[in-house]
Amino acid sequence: MTDRLELRGLTVLALCGILPEERLRRQPFTVDLDVFSDLSAAGASDDLADTIDYGALCADIDALAQHEQYGLLERFAQRIAEVALTDLRVQAVTVVVHKMRPPVPQHLASSGVRIHRERA
Repeated sequence: MTDRLELRGLTVLALCGILPEERLRRQPFTVDLDVFSDLSAAGASDDLADTIDYGALCADIDALAQHEQYGLLERFAQRIAEVALTDLRVQAVTVVVHKMRPPVPQHLASSGVRIHRERA
């Protein structure tokens, strides 16, 4: 599948981390998504009902950040992939999650993971 919906730089505040201070205070994360789906129907119809509603998907990701807590970035990314794949039109998804304030003494702009999941 070569069609994909690209979402870049969604910023959410979440509880994600192993250190005690990361479990108490929400931190900023950025999320990038590549959602693989056949977009030809939407291209022909120009109708939102024929494509992936990225506004709804962003709201769902924000809800994950608000209502769940994660120890690892890997788990946060996995949950985002699971939510994206609930839409049966989504054939695969690549999720990138960046922690914007990684807890290391060195200057590190962000830490992150990238996962790719496909419909079974």
